[in-house]
Amino acid sequence: MSRLFTASAVALIASLSAAHAKTEIQWWHAMGGELGAKLEEIVKGFNESQDEYNVVPSYKGTYPETMTAAIAAFRAKEQPAIVQVFEVGTGTMMAAEGAIVPVYQLMEEQGAEFDPSAFLPAVVGYYTDTDGNMLSMPFNSSTPILYYNKDVFEKAGLDPAAPPKTWAEMEEFSKKIMESGAAKCGFTTGWVSWIQTENLSAFHNQPIGTEQNGIGGPSARLSLNGPVQVKHWENLKKWADEGIFKYGGPVGGDNAPPLFYSQECAMIMNSSASRAGVIANAKDFELGYGMLPYYDDVEGAPQNSIIGGATLWVLSGRPDEEYAGAAKFFEYLSSPEVQADWHQFSGYLPITQAAYDLGKEQGYYEENPGSEVGLQQVTLNEPTENSKGLRFGNYVQIRGIIDEEFEQLLAGDKDAQGALDAVVERGDALLEEFEAQSQ
Repeated sequence: MSRLFTASAVALIASLSAAHAKTEIQWWHAMGGELGAKLEEIVKGFNESQDEYNVVPSYKGTYPETMTAAIAAFRAKEQPAIVQVFEVGTGTMMAAEGAIVPVYQLMEEQGAEFDPSAFLPAVVGYYTDTDGNMLSMPFNSSTPILYYNKDVFEKAGLDPAAPPKTWAEMEEFSKKIMESGAAKCGFTTGWVSWIQTENLSAFHNQPIGTEQNGIGGPSARLSLNGPVQVKHWENLKKWADEGIFKYGGPVGGDNAPPLFYSQECAMIMNSSASRAGVIANAKDFELGYGMLPYYDDVEGAPQNSIIGGATLWVLSGRPDEEYAGAAKFFEYLSSPEVQADWHQFSGYLPITQAAYDLGKEQGYYEENPGSEVGLQQVTLNEPTENSKGLRFGNYVQIRGIIDEEFEQLLAGDKDAQGALDAVVERGDALLEEFEAQSQ
C-alpha cells in the first residue's frame, strides 16, 4: 500500500515538475469576443500538442491599446515575447530597430520550417522589407466586405440575391428600402478610415500617399484629398443628412454593428473577419454578402481592396528558449489545418495557399456562399502601386485625425475638401516628425 502510494506520489511530483518545466511564452493580443475565444482554443491546441512550451495569451484591448501597452512594456523591460500589431502599426514597428526580432531571422536561427512563398502575395507583401524578407508572422488578415439583410431587401421589392455593386445602386437601394418602410436606414459602416477612405482609394486605384503609399520609404506624404476621395466624403455627408447613411462612431465604428443587428440599417460595410460576430448576432434575418461598392465612372474601378488585420511581431530582450518556443508556435499557427479552421470560423483570409486549397477540398466555399467574397475582392486584379497597401509611420494617430475631420464634416463645420485637406496637412506634420526620428 505504502509502496503504491510512494510510486503515485513520485509520478505526481514528476508530472508537476514537467508542467513547471514548460517554458512560458507571453502573447499579447487584441482579440475579444468570439475571435478571442477561438484564439484561446488554438493556443490550447498548441500547448497540448507538445510538452516543452506553454503559450500564455493575454487580451490587451483594442489594436491601438495593445500596441501602446507593448511599447510601454518594452521601455520598462517587461515586454512579452510576441505581440499582435495591426497593419497600420507596421511602419512604426519596422522603424523600431533593436526592439524586434524579424520573423525570417527568428525562423532561420531556430531551424524552423518556414517558406515565405507559401503565403498569399496579397498578404505577405504588406509585411516584408525592401529585400523581400518577412518581418512579422501573418496571422489574421482581413478585408472589408458588404453584409446585407436579405429579408429587408425582399420586403423592399429588391432581389435578395443581388447586393448593390456600385455607389449609385447603394443610394438607389437605400431609398427603396426606406420608402418601403423595410428599414429606417440604408447603410452604416465600420472604420471610416480603413474602409471609406483607405480602401475607397485602393478600390478606385487612387493614391493614399506618395512613395507607393509609404512602402517606398519614410519621406512619403499623404494624398488622400484627391477628387475621388472628396466626392465620396461629400456623398457620405449628403447621405447622412438624408438618413440614408448612419455614422457608427470613430476608430472601428463600434456603434455600427448594433444598427445592422437591430435591422435599423439594411447594410453594413465591415471587416470580413466580422463574419463570426455577424452570424452570431444576425439570428433574426437571412444574411447576404457582397463586394464593396464602387463608382463606375472612375476609370479602372474596381481595382482590388487592401488588407487589414494584424501580424505577430517578436520583441527582443527575451530568453533564447522563448524564441525557440515562438518559432514552434509560428509553425503550428501557419499549418494548413489550423489556418483553414481559423479562416473558416472567423472570416479572416486564409494566409497560405495550402489553407485555401484545403478549404476547397473540404467543400467549405460551396457549402458557405459568400465566404470567398473577401478573398476574391482582395485578389480581383494585380495590385498596383496605389493598391498594394500602405506603410506610414505614426499612422495610428493619423487614423485618429481622419475620424476627427470626418466628424467635422458631419457636423457641418467643414466641407469635404476642407476636411480632407486638413487630414493631409495634419497627417503630413506627423509624417515629417516620424521621418526625422527615423534618421
